[in-house]
Amino acid sequence: MTGSLEFKLEACDVEEIRRLLLEWFSINGRHHLPWKLNQKGQEPKLTEFLDPYKIWIAEIMLQQTQLKVVLPFWQRWVEIFPDLKVLAISDEQKVLLCWQGLGYYNRAKRLYKSAQALYELIGPDDFDKAMRWPQSIEVWMALPGIGRSTAGSILSSCFNLPFPILDGNVKRVLSRLIASNVPLKKDEKRLWSLSLSLLSKDFPRNFNQALMDLGANICTPKKPRCTICPLKSKCIAFSQSKPVFFPVQMMNKKIPNEIIGVGIIINRKGQILIAQRLEKASMGGMWEFPGGKKNNNESIDITIARELREEIGVEVEVGVNLISFEHKYTHKTLHFIVHICKWLSGIPQPLESQKILWVYPKELVNFPFPNANIKIISSLKKYLNLDSNSHAENISLD
Repeated sequence: MTGSLEFKLEACDVEEIRRLLLEWFSINGRHHLPWKLNQKGQEPKLTEFLDPYKIWIAEIMLQQTQLKVVLPFWQRWVEIFPDLKVLAISDEQKVLLCWQGLGYYNRAKRLYKSAQALYELIGPDDFDKAMRWPQSIEVWMALPGIGRSTAGSILSSCFNLPFPILDGNVKRVLSRLIASNVPLKKDEKRLWSLSLSLLSKDFPRNFNQALMDLGANICTPKKPRCTICPLKSKCIAFSQSKPVFFPVQMMNKKIPNEIIGVGIIINRKGQILIAQRLEKASMGGMWEFPGGKKNNNESIDITIARELREEIGVEVEVGVNLISFEHKYTHKTLHFIVHICKWLSGIPQPLESQKILWVYPKELVNFPFPNANIKIISSLKKYLNLDSNSHAENISLD
């Protein structure tokens, strides 16, 4: 029974799957990934170590983000933070600013904390030597934001060590391979066992990358290219003519929708008021324009006036609508309604934030904002019809 938790592949099938996948990878794999090349820009030899720093950064960026999105961000990152030391001693705000646009900002904060821990572990004299980086999966998994799959991918990629992986692409490939009728969240243990049993002990670096490449380019979620898949002769889902039915999905919960009112306060100098989110809050340390959730039976004008009163202690007159848009997260959808506001009274203070600042519109580029706020900034610049020569110093009100 394909859904049985006792499902096992025969030894001959395991060897054949390894051979087919590695042969396919040698011709069709993604050999261009810059973090998977040696210092000469070439594919590494079997016993050659790769730069753990560059691979680690890429692996964190690739969590919940597609390769085509990650590539330019990774290139910019290694220009700004070329090695572990530079990253470890940098300011967190600079790290968040460099991450801006990638989303899931806790990844950046955890990466920054991990950099400091790794720098202390490896030492100031050896951080640029690959062999001095940890080769224990326990050490990697003890770092913030690194689970078993990310740790296994780092170790197999850097040091060609035989650790299995189980990211989203691999889960899909393996689920289809055995036509699992068990939802992914309940099938993790068996899929980990399958990933380990299939792993090539001689070529773990290439094998793990081959699994990821197969999932990304062939065994895709909606339109798998089964006719050119190297594993089609071993794939039960293909033999049943229903690969798109796998992995089996659990019943999706209804995603809540919230309306968020945002106020853009502009003072007489033409400066904008921004607030830094509390560290304990979602996207802590990022900057935003003040505002909050609309209550039932409350007009958006009342929402914005109330939120600005509660968040920064000022009274405003809510003016023209600047922009309204929808922004989707994995767990909810937010509908932002943004208005220009006239400051009437009260001294702005960070009642529900770390810090507030008055900044000129052109200075907004120097602060890390969540993705949704980038749309607001773009609309604000158009609304103000900015003079390219305007500039000023920040005025802190905290």
